Amino acid sequence: SSTMNTYLFVYDLMQFCGHSWIFTNMIIRFLSFGKDSLADTFYSIGLVMRLCQLFSVLEILHILAGIDKTRLFPRFLQITERIIVLFVVINSQEEVQGKYVVCVLFFLWNLLDVIRYTYNMLARTGIYYLPLTWLNFSLCILLYPLSVLAKAFAICVSLPYFESLGTYSVKLPFPFAFSIYFPYVLKVYLLVLFIGMYFIIQNLFSERKAHLATGNVKKKQS
Repeated sequence: SSTMNTYLFVYDLMQFCGHSWIFTNMIIRFLSFGKDSLADTFYSIGLVMRLCQLFSVLEILHILAGIDKTRLFPRFLQITERIIVLFVVINSQEEVQGKYVVCVLFFLWNLLDVIRYTYNMLARTGIYYLPLTWLNFSLCILLYPLSVLAKAFAICVSLPYFESLGTYSVKLPFPFAFSIYFPYVLKVYLLVLFIGMYFIIQNLFSERKAHLATGNVKKKQS
């Protein structure tokens, strides 16, 4: 309906503004302060980044409600990956927040999202600009594996801190006599991360094929 389409447009617009602010801020800070800006990326833009990622959970609800026709499983994987790495790994370990990998992750995420939400906003209004369509569905295939490597590196960097501080590791009392050692959980999640990458890349290729074909048809019709 037009109401739902307007709602989705406003959602995409809000996300576009948030990610554009982060992306522009990162570039300006790097041009102004050079490498010194990389170490405090999380402190300068972490709050807005966390808000944008929390709002992205709505996209899962959009798919479940049927107002967004995107496939659920790949989008669910992408969103949960970011939530886990950002909130569980980076946000909980102050020592990790100053690592350069955080800057790399934020750069990749926001570059992809600025393009994606721009494409989505135009698509909501019936505008399909073929170069933007190509960029949206091609760049993600190149950058998503790089972001997975950056996520994995961030997890590996965080492991010594989780081991020494015992963050999220719990020992259940009697009669369970069972303990959860969180570094082991993260190591298992690393495997899940790379398995999930296979399914997501498959989906990205299928989306690219479908949308570029649709874009070519619309261009010929116009």
